[in-house]
Amino acid sequence: MPSIVVVGAGIIGTTIAYQLQRTGKRVLLVDKNEPGRGASFGNMASIAVTEFMPASRPGVWAQMPKWLLDPEGPICVRPGYLPKLTPWFLRFLAASRPAKVRELEASGAALCARVHEDLSQLLKQTGLEHMLSDQGCLSLYTDEAEFRADREHIEVLERFGFAHQVLDQAALQALEPALGKQIGKAVLFPENRSISDPHKLVLELAQRFTALGGEIVRGEVVQFDRSNGGVSGVRLSDGRVLAVEEVVLAAGAYTARLSKLIGEPIPLETERGYHTQVMAPGISMRHSIIWPAKAFMVTPTAGGVRIGGTVEMAGLEALPNYRRAQVLVKRAKEALPTLQVEGISEWMGHRPAMPDTVPVMGRSATQRNVWYACGHGHLGLTYAATTARLLADLITGQQPPVDMTPYRVNRF
Repeated sequence: MPSIVVVGAGIIGTTIAYQLQRTGKRVLLVDKNEPGRGASFGNMASIAVTEFMPASRPGVWAQMPKWLLDPEGPICVRPGYLPKLTPWFLRFLAASRPAKVRELEASGAALCARVHEDLSQLLKQTGLEHMLSDQGCLSLYTDEAEFRADREHIEVLERFGFAHQVLDQAALQALEPALGKQIGKAVLFPENRSISDPHKLVLELAQRFTALGGEIVRGEVVQFDRSNGGVSGVRLSDGRVLAVEEVVLAAGAYTARLSKLIGEPIPLETERGYHTQVMAPGISMRHSIIWPAKAFMVTPTAGGVRIGGTVEMAGLEALPNYRRAQVLVKRAKEALPTLQVEGISEWMGHRPAMPDTVPVMGRSATQRNVWYACGHGHLGLTYAATTARLLADLITGQQPPVDMTPYRVNRF
């Protein structure tokens, strides 16, 4: 019996599979690993509705030469990977034109404005409301100069009506006493909440999916059978062929490999991210924190605190460079002087990045029954419930509540 096959069992694919199964469809969720073992395992657990600004903008380009020359900088490109990365970088540069930046900001803000409505509905449906914290995120600044350097971000949030509150040092210390006294100012983003354990969230959603009759298939997709302008079968490496009615490609950074198999290459790269999970931090934190000048984040999650951030461009195959994680820990201790780094684990994962920072969501431009949900960058967890709502509407013939034009696969 033909099914809807969702390829990719991260937070995006699993949430889509769950929403489609609720419509009465027969849904198969396919991944070579168990659900949530990719980027969803180690993300920063943040529902970051204020972080939709495109990464490419004139101010960023002015700083990039300095960053690229700094081995501990927020962006690292491995020299051997640079030739392969060049076409993506050229599109990244094109996205920094002022008029284009405004357009991209609006595309991201339209999604973020829906996030809490869609997420609340998802968590209520699944009985998982307890996994969403009621605390926001603090953006830290040592002085007025650092605050002014981040003013563009604040102005964008004001333009789109996202809540924030400027705090002085006394108010900040009252909220988070573990922060060092050198932090003189902060901005509280009350809607940037966090998830108590992002990997567990994926596992719980997968369980709800199978309880509704959905099926999880372990296997690596290696080819697609095509006929009549679409895909008729999904071939796995062990020889199995899954007959399909519709296919959703939601395999994160690996989606570009799948799109090539149907003759539709997309400019999707991996921004490799690192984290250190500290299970015995010796401090208590209620809020997540981010220090823009130092390019790191700390979130209380998964039974401890998680320290992550920065970007490494080195492709899908290069071995991890855990020095990136160790640098972040050093910076975190600047903000949290009494942080104890005990009971740690280090992790590297692949964020799926489009050059314009806007995800791909919608129907294939070449295959009538193929759909995309990829390229969510740093906002996969943030956008998951909204992406699932939008894709389910499209696939079942409903009118989505958002204009989907900015997210089309053939926009480049």
